[in-house]
Order: sequence, then C-alpha cells, then structure tokens
Amino acid sequence: MSKVMEEARKAEYYTIEEFYAVMGEKRAELIGGVIYDMSPASNRMHQTLAAYLFYQIAQFIDSKNGSCKPILAPFDVKLFDDTVVQPDVSVICDSKKLTEKGCDGAPDWVIEIVSDNAVHDYIRKFRLYADSGVREYWIVDPKRRMTTVYGFGSNESFNLYSFDETVPAGIYDGELTIHVGKLIEKYY
Repeated sequence: MSKVMEEARKAEYYTIEEFYAVMGEKRAELIGGVIYDMSPASNRMHQTLAAYLFYQIAQFIDSKNGSCKPILAPFDVKLFDDTVVQPDVSVICDSKKLTEKGCDGAPDWVIEIVSDNAVHDYIRKFRLYADSGVREYWIVDPKRRMTTVYGFGSNESFNLYSFDETVPAGIYDGELTIHVGKLIEKYY
C-alpha cells in the first residue's frame, strides 16, 4: 500500500475513544474503525416493529422468570476494540457484559430491522455478528415482508420466514415464537 493510501486509511480510522469524543450523543456506529451515521431517525414501521418485538421478548422472559435482558436501541454494543453497533433489539443473557455505557461483548440474540441500507444489515452486520459470538441474528425486512434467521456457533442454521409465518426463537429452543405479520396488523 502506498504511503498516501496509508495516510488516507489512518484519517478514516477511529478508536472507540475518538468515536465517542467525535460523536457524543449523536446516533452512529463504529465498524472496523469507520463511523456510520445513523440519521435520520427510523421510520414509523421500523419503530413499531422494534418496540413490539422487544415487548414480546420481554413478556416471554418475564413469564419464564428468565435472567436474560432484552434491550431496545439506541444501546451501544461493543463487539471488538474498533466496533460499536446499535442493534434494534438485543438480548443479553450474561449480565457481566452489561455496563453503564452498554454491552461489552456479543449479545446472545440480535434483531435488526431493515430501513434504507439493507447492505448494512445483510452483509456488514451479518459478518460482525457471526464473528463476534452472537448466537442468533434476525433480519426483519418490511419491504420484502421476510424475516431472515441465522443461527451461529455449533447450531449453525439459516431460515427464511414470510411475514405470514410464525418465527421460532432458536435461543429459546422454539418455545418463544413471533408472528411479525400479526404484529404489523395489530399495531401499525
């Protein structure tokens, strides 16, 4: 790599400390040292889905007296030394990972709702979540009316569900199921 390219790369790279100093309270993610602005705010469909997915998960955990913590964005999740993301919904089962700033390490389950930048969720974040130790990753895509479910680790899996189908949560061995289409019908 040329010296000019090295300098250009350095100019784009931010540490976590620099990221927080530059961004402050502004909603953004740091992935591989590169800042991704998350404005403008999410649309109504996005927010409705995030809220009611969180609500169903929280109700299920409470009904089982579970110890996992569901958390709704904005909430910082530090996956690597140069990577902080804000999943729409996170479920963290190891309370030692929770800090005042967010989560230090991979959540057990992450849900992203596709808005404008599908590449970010389907490709960039897929690789991050797979590499960081997330056990289950859902991509809820209102435009395609599909939920893509990835299971990582020893139980690797990939499933596609239409919004007309019920989706089982793998981390709960399918005991928790969510029908995204019915959520939209009822609350949107």
